[in-house]
Formats: sequence, C-alpha cells, structure tokens
Amino acid sequence: KGELRMQSLSFDDAGMYQCIAENTHGIIYANAELKIVASPPTFELNPMKKKILAAKGGRVIIECKPKAAPKPKFSWSKGTELLVNGSRIHIWDDGSLEIINVTKLDEGRYTCFAENNRGKANSTGVLEMTEATRITLAPLNVDVTVGENATMQCIASHDPTLDLTFIWSLNGFVIDFEKEHEHYERNVMV
Repeated sequence: KGELRMQSLSFDDAGMYQCIAENTHGIIYANAELKIVASPPTFELNPMKKKILAAKGGRVIIECKPKAAPKPKFSWSKGTELLVNGSRIHIWDDGSLEIINVTKLDEGRYTCFAENNRGKANSTGVLEMTEATRITLAPLNVDVTVGENATMQCIASHDPTLDLTFIWSLNGFVIDFEKEHEHYERNVMV
C-alpha cells in the first residue's frame, strides 16, 4: 500500500521522511516532515469565554479548547462542585460541556480542567441564563392574486437584555432587503 506506520513515537522519530516509488519506467520521490509535539495544556491562545449566555429551558455547549499534546483529559466544576455526566450534563470527548433544559440553578462559574502527561491548566467562565426567544405571532399562509400585495407578520418575545433581529428567507435563501427594496419592504414595529 505504500504506507509507513509508526507507533509510540519519540522525539528521535522527528525528521524528513522520503518515499521512493520505482518501477521499470523510472523512479519518483516524495518528501514529508514529521514533527513531534509535546506540550502541557495552555489556554493562552484560546481561553474560555468569560460570559456564556444560555436560554431558559434550552441547551448550551461551553467549549474548552486548550492547546495540548498529547490530547488532555478533561474535567469540569461548577463553583467547587465537580461535575459528572448525568441526565442533563454531558462532558464530550473534545472537552466541551453540554447542559440541556437550562434553569436558573445552572447559572454560575464553570471551570474546565485539562491535564496530560506534561502538565495541567484550567480556564473559567460565567454562565448566565436569559429568557428564551419565542415566536408569539407566526406568519400565516396567504393566498393572493398575481399583481396584488401581501403582508406577513412575525412577532417574538425575547430577553430585554438582548437585541433581537428578524431574518426573512424565501425557500431557504435569506431576503436582502437592500438589494430587493422594490419588491420587498420590511416594517419593524417597536
């Protein structure tokens, strides 16, 4: 198959590798460099978000992506409580923490701990709950005659601390009201 497999790599295995393919018509070469990396976990380049928002009753994923080699083992805490996988909380293999059916009790300081054979590190963020955005008046089906105008409404309730943007699409494509201002008009009621 032309495959070279190496196991239990050490720093001595680093270097330039060359593959030579040869037959009666000639010979060709290809080169590749193998770098061996080893580092303790660090959050310097990718710290956890300091503030994470989650909608009440919704689902939130808090990412934990330190740089580390080999891949670290992950654990999480909320305040001083160590978290374990359960019916609402799951720690993924990539280090992310998922919480479903978010409630007010889930608010607080979350810390991700990453550890490998080179060292350990942690990063912390604060989870805050917001009121879920809900469509309170959905657009209704409209039958119109060709050449007539049609109006569709969409009203939503949302957390007052957050901005709300309405995006309209037609058959899966977002409507650009700037480009199509002669055909579509958007009225925003406050």
